[in-house]
Amino acid sequence: MSIKQMKVPTVGESISEVTVGKWNKNNGDYVNAEEVICELESDKATFEVTAESSGILTIKAKQGDVLPIGAIICEIESKSGSSETKKDSSPTPSNNQQPAANQVIEMKVPTVGESISEVTVGKWNKKDGDLVQAEEVICELESDKATFELNAATTGILQIVAQSGAVVPIGGLVCKITANGSAPVKTTNDAPQTTNQQTTTNKNYAENTPSPAANKILSEKGISAEEVKGSGKDGRITKEDALNANKQQPVKETSSSSTNNQPATTSGARGQKREKMTSLRKTVARRLVAVKNETAMLTTFNEVDMKPIMDLRAKYKDSFKEKHQVGLGFMSFFTKACCMALQEFPAVNAYIDGEEIVYNNYCDVSIAVSAPKGLVVPVIRNAETLSFEGIEKEVVRLATRARDNKLSIDEMQGGTFTITNGGIFGSMLSTPIINAPQSAILGMHNIVERAVVQNGQIVIRPIMYVALSYDHRIIDGRESVGFLVRVKQLLEDPQRILLGV
Repeated sequence: MSIKQMKVPTVGESISEVTVGKWNKNNGDYVNAEEVICELESDKATFEVTAESSGILTIKAKQGDVLPIGAIICEIESKSGSSETKKDSSPTPSNNQQPAANQVIEMKVPTVGESISEVTVGKWNKKDGDLVQAEEVICELESDKATFELNAATTGILQIVAQSGAVVPIGGLVCKITANGSAPVKTTNDAPQTTNQQTTTNKNYAENTPSPAANKILSEKGISAEEVKGSGKDGRITKEDALNANKQQPVKETSSSSTNNQPATTSGARGQKREKMTSLRKTVARRLVAVKNETAMLTTFNEVDMKPIMDLRAKYKDSFKEKHQVGLGFMSFFTKACCMALQEFPAVNAYIDGEEIVYNNYCDVSIAVSAPKGLVVPVIRNAETLSFEGIEKEVVRLATRARDNKLSIDEMQGGTFTITNGGIFGSMLSTPIINAPQSAILGMHNIVERAVVQNGQIVIRPIMYVALSYDHRIIDGRESVGFLVRVKQLLEDPQRILLGV
């Protein structure tokens, strides 16, 4: 007989304690290995705790208890002679072992990050009943931080369990694959009958069939399913179809005499469209509100004469691209300038952790990118050590992966300072919001020719307004203004960047 102690795992860099949430098992219950037994809640996310072995559960921490990292949560007593190997109902074949014919392989949501407890099923690349190949991408899984591809574990016939839009917990069943399966061979005599039967089955199964939520809405509004055109798979009526049907107004026929007595009505369409927020969008919204509520955020502004940089780019951009196979953009100048200023003003590169200030002696610069599914902020690691060429290549790589929804969790975590460029959309001036837990963010804007005074003369110069939003709890006005002035100085005299002065 052996006793296994289960402790609070390390769940994040800045998390020092957790609160015990709901227990799924009672004291004295028998639990299976890998079974979810309780939840732990931190100030950032909720985590599931799975049993490390099979046996009798002894609860040491009750619901609501606050435990530090490493504290004992529970104990599991297992008999020494019993097998603790969990019987896997969804075996995944290895590369060297092929599954038996007609063996059903269950594909479940993999662990995609420490703080991610559930995902949303995105677009399916294959349909129910299709033949899929091993390692073929069959669907996308969306978390609140990134999008992941799900590859087929084996070759066979696909059976979809979780439809697009379904929220599935980590370890939840997504689909099944009948290994080594193939489409049934149809004989000449049976072909017409099979085709007709399949057509009838598909129609009866999906076409004009509302989902449970859609059926409830249609019933409340007194609308028949036959009156609604389904936009879901094979014509299925979705919840959005039911909501839109509720807003459609019947067209009434009136006589010419009554029409003349009625006031003129608007002829334009007045429809509405409802769209469920993605997990990424909900997380962005929640984090932005939290930053506004939890930080003392201020913004300071300045302007930069971009002519020296524009002249330098015009002179060397062709030779730069020919040598390095990448364009010379403004982002590398701003990144280099910010890295130099961050090393001179370390508070701007720091963050608050409880009652302590953590100073970073490196510059991991986050670059805000507008991806198809929402705002993402990939990180350029150790940007202070990179050359112009290295920064430009990293910006292109991360931006491409962001727009293709290929960014990993590691590529978006751990930044110390953020740069966002609203100027590419035409923004003249803005107050960017801090990317927590960072303490500052620099906002770039569009370049406009303006009349400025230089040496007592009015001249036309390409001017960009820059904005620095910062957390006043850690950064004083002197530091914020000094940082932005230093960035301005380096950009208006780019030789300083090259010489490091």
